[in-house]
Amino acid sequence: MLYLKRDFEKLYKLYYPKMFAFAKNYVPANEDAENIVQDVFLILWERKEEIEISFTLTTYLFTLVKNRCLNFLRHKLIEEEYNSQMKEELGFKLYALETFDYSYQSEEELQEVIRRALDTLPERCREVFIKSRIEGLKYKEISDELGISVNTVENQMVTALKKLRVALKDYLPLLLFLVN
Repeated sequence: MLYLKRDFEKLYKLYYPKMFAFAKNYVPANEDAENIVQDVFLILWERKEEIEISFTLTTYLFTLVKNRCLNFLRHKLIEEEYNSQMKEELGFKLYALETFDYSYQSEEELQEVIRRALDTLPERCREVFIKSRIEGLKYKEISDELGISVNTVENQMVTALKKLRVALKDYLPLLLFLVN
């Protein structure tokens, strides 16, 4: 692709506006679209000697932009999911702290409240929760030990935390100790 070197500026002027308009249709901000297209041209420039295009240059460039947009959007979805989980967790912790009133008579009373809450869980769910939060095992270790999939461990933990949230609603700070 030797002609690419001398014609790079022409290619940039010709394709940049089209590629930018294409990317802008799929990513939320103009700046993100600009970055994607700039990255594509950077790849094109850095690999100019080794690129072998079996389709038209237009197809090649738009495929690169499409793939960059897909990667960008996937990354944004992961970020949003993480932010959503963090927002929920912080809201839960804020509520727990606002309602916290340390008026338990003894450590035994606290242990009894926790034991009763754990007893409300289905057997497998309780077993998974105890191995994770009390014994400190990782999900993979629990999976191996119990002969179940990591996905099942995750589902059991979600179920346990939901049920414990309900069972310990009057003792929310206790649940925070169990969750962390």
